[in-house]
Amino acid sequence: MPSDNRNMQQQVPEWKAGQEVIGLYNFNASSPEDLPFHKGDVLKIVQHTKDPNWYKAKNSSGRDGMIPATYVQTRKEVQLHAMPWFHGKIDRKKADELLSPRQNGLFLLRESVNYPGDYTLCVCFEEKVEHYRIIYKQNKLTIDEESYFENLTDLVEHYIKDADGLCTNLSHPLQKQGSNFAAVSIQEFKSSGWVINQKELHMGEKIGKGEFGAVLRGTYKGSAVAIKQLKDTDNAAQSFLKEASVMTSLRHQNLVQLIGVVIGEEILLVTEFMGKGNLVEYLRSRGRGVITKVNQIHFATDTCAAIQYLESKNLVHRDLAARNVLIAEDGTAKVSDFGLAKYGDFSLESGKFPIKWTAPEALRDNKFTNKSDMWSFGILLWEIYSFGRVPYPRIPITEVVMHVERGYRMEAPENCPPEVYSLMMQAWQLEPSKRPTFLEVLEKLNNLRSITV
Repeated sequence: MPSDNRNMQQQVPEWKAGQEVIGLYNFNASSPEDLPFHKGDVLKIVQHTKDPNWYKAKNSSGRDGMIPATYVQTRKEVQLHAMPWFHGKIDRKKADELLSPRQNGLFLLRESVNYPGDYTLCVCFEEKVEHYRIIYKQNKLTIDEESYFENLTDLVEHYIKDADGLCTNLSHPLQKQGSNFAAVSIQEFKSSGWVINQKELHMGEKIGKGEFGAVLRGTYKGSAVAIKQLKDTDNAAQSFLKEASVMTSLRHQNLVQLIGVVIGEEILLVTEFMGKGNLVEYLRSRGRGVITKVNQIHFATDTCAAIQYLESKNLVHRDLAARNVLIAEDGTAKVSDFGLAKYGDFSLESGKFPIKWTAPEALRDNKFTNKSDMWSFGILLWEIYSFGRVPYPRIPITEVVMHVERGYRMEAPENCPPEVYSLMMQAWQLEPSKRPTFLEVLEKLNNLRSITV
């Protein structure tokens, strides 16, 4: 642990105001101006100081103070890597079966069954399969504790060029069948500062069900959180971690924020807690007697702002609907379940495909864009102003696409402002290029919000 010395001269990073950092060690304040924190606490940089070794920062409770730069690290974005040779959690016997016929340099990587969290490199050489344990040490991956790598891709590329102590260099990757050839390394969550200690996480009652398993209410460091559990299925682990990896790259006041992940016997994804549940149930349970026009325009604008942010990042949500918008205690709407936004694991093969929310070209060609998100946003607006009704009432789901392509559009919900219905109709243009951008719609919604009483 570094010394708590205000005259430290070692080189430290430069951080900008608003940047998030995470505690590497416990820091006990030695003066009233200091901000104490524990290992794993997330802090936000407020400003530089004259001493480059110290920053002013604030904690999750809003308290600010001085922190030593060498006690924290930046929370980095977790990257996906193309890894066609990664076969997930398979045992030694299965790896031996797959690596056939034996060809020198034929290889695959798998998760270690005996050492959870580690990996195994399996390589063919002289009719045998050698199994090399890859361990996680000093925030990096290594086989021999001499060469260290940031991720599995870097490790594989190194041993493709040079055997460097292995029985042979890697020359022929065994491609996993049926894979989308991209994966997330558990170690990257650790080295990027996103893994949290399960002992500090208290799990409470079940509050819902997600794509991957149950969603629980809980507390982390005294704050309410939502906890997504991964079902006990190896096939879902990478999709679950992909959702988390996307969340590490996005920061917006109208997107549900990732707090961290727990990686142990089970994988848990911990997010901020949204106390009033999802938007569609909120609309249905409160109804016209409680929800005002001001509430409605706030929900619409908040959601549009979130998707405009994704649009600015060239990301597509793909499953925009009121069920995937959550409401905070203060009434702020935040978009959730955007884990598929970056990597496109969404396809028509899914039995739960949201036909009534999906643009015709996306249904026809499996082509998702910001313009198909705009179509879905039009449906979401209709949900907001109909107080949570199911779209296309009285039309069987099997006939929706036919009606839409023939020109049918839903009527305006009762008492829906004409300006909002006009936005719906613009979003439902059959030709995607004729639909507005989210930036254009957001400007109009902000104007409407400013005059709505």
